[in-house]
Amino acid sequence: MKNHILIVLFLLISLLGNSQQQDSIKRVYKNGIDKPSMLTTHHFGILSARINQNFKKETTPHATLSFTYESGNNFHPFVKGYVPRDEETQELLRPREWYDREFDITTIPNDSISIAVDAVIKGFRLEFNHRIAPNHELGIAVRSYLITKGNLPFSVFTNDDFLEWFHSNIAGGEDSFSRKFLGTNQANIEYTDRNGRKLNFDAGDFFIAGIEFNHYYHPKLFNNDAKGVYVNFGSHMGVNTSRFNSSVDLGLSGNILKMWEIGEDDFFNVAFGIGALRKNVFNFDSVVQLGSSSLLLSQETMLEYTRYTKKGNYHAIGVNYQLQTPYNKRKESDYTYISGDWQNIRWWQSGVEKLYEHLSEWTIVYTYARPGWKVCLYMKEDLLVNNAPDLQTGIKLEIPLGQR
Repeated sequence: MKNHILIVLFLLISLLGNSQQQDSIKRVYKNGIDKPSMLTTHHFGILSARINQNFKKETTPHATLSFTYESGNNFHPFVKGYVPRDEETQELLRPREWYDREFDITTIPNDSISIAVDAVIKGFRLEFNHRIAPNHELGIAVRSYLITKGNLPFSVFTNDDFLEWFHSNIAGGEDSFSRKFLGTNQANIEYTDRNGRKLNFDAGDFFIAGIEFNHYYHPKLFNNDAKGVYVNFGSHMGVNTSRFNSSVDLGLSGNILKMWEIGEDDFFNVAFGIGALRKNVFNFDSVVQLGSSSLLLSQETMLEYTRYTKKGNYHAIGVNYQLQTPYNKRKESDYTYISGDWQNIRWWQSGVEKLYEHLSEWTIVYTYARPGWKVCLYMKEDLLVNNAPDLQTGIKLEIPLGQR
């Protein structure tokens, strides 16, 4: 799937190279790095808040309204996991490889989970951002999701048939994840947590997942126009509203941006951000446990090149890297017993195994802006073969409510 990103990167660079240089016309305002919400359609992540790093130079002088649409293909065959509770069994299993940890689950106390994921998840995000003070900005976002089979024409790159064609003919191999064996173009998500609580989605299920409040502070003390260095800090609250996770999450983030002017019409930006999110600080009802780790740490790095046209509009292309800590506690992976159809299914263990691994994604982002609107397109690839999602695409339309 790396070939996807390389092809897109080549096409976008070619587009930028053919854009015309700017004249003396007033340029469209650009505030640091253009970055849509690129959070994954992970089957746990969509049910709780996560942190979007803020790579802006300053608080945006005008309010903005944006809409983001995303599509991600998630796939994990049915599998069970058993975590022994007593230390004696844990120590007995530690030296063994993950596929050789079977123990008597009927007599030894354990926490068990089961999971099966097969869906193309559509995400919809409506967001309003407004400067509430000279150095403070508030963003309010509503996120919702639709569970689909990924049929054409609504899922061009993220449907099962396209991905399997790519794997069979370009990279990955024939039926590398047993999608064809289990049946393509299906939609079902089933999960049972350690407390026996169940989560289930089928094709056509639509739900509002939550409302997010994101506050960003851009302190003048750390910003340096001469050196092109800018810093901001964020505080985050997510109110989750699904029937499976009615709760409140809280988080903090920090970001730094470096900007270079490399020509009259050309700019290069680099940004780095870190975040920490405490899940389920408050629960409004009994919730499904979305992993044994209550703290999610994340980091994000992004490079962006921008060229203005002679009309004052601009093209920008960026490369983004995101990393998030696992949903389950890493130490448990040393003694978790995984049970599934290992004889017939490739990557049969992935549904449980990947909950103990970091989520790592590379994304290509293209932005075109002109007075009155801005559009961002992106394609995301998980290089650790997490398959949650395998491939994700998205588009964001942003409208300024008043211009600078």
